[in-house]
Amino acid sequence: MTTRLLLEIAAGSLGLWVLSCAAMVLLARRLPAGLLKDAAEFLPACVTTAGRLRAHDDVPRRAKVALLIAIVWVISPIDLLPEFLPVIGPLDDVLAAVLLLRYAARAIPRDVLVDAWPGEPRLLERLLGSEPRDTVVR
Repeated sequence: MTTRLLLEIAAGSLGLWVLSCAAMVLLARRLPAGLLKDAAEFLPACVTTAGRLRAHDDVPRRAKVALLIAIVWVISPIDLLPEFLPVIGPLDDVLAAVLLLRYAARAIPRDVLVDAWPGEPRLLERLLGSEPRDTVVR
């Protein structure tokens, strides 16, 4: 195989991947409100929150390290469960993001955490668990 052919295959694969990601985002936005839409928005909301909190001065260093690990875990192409497996493929990403964000949330001021969350406030409440906390109001 020539180098040109390999580059064309790589470019075609990358283009196909970008188009499929764009199609998934567009289709997810058209989902009706409910559990499926919440599930589609959950992981991107966790990653966005982790990125916002890493830049905040009120977040302790150990929480920033946990958030960095969460971001790297989600964007890393290396997974415990391959992404191509239907339904269970993204579970390791979701589990890592949830556990690391919950760990970091213990050390982050509540108002900072709420301001960083881009999604539905009730999803944040579910993420944080049943610990006694103030009600999230947006």
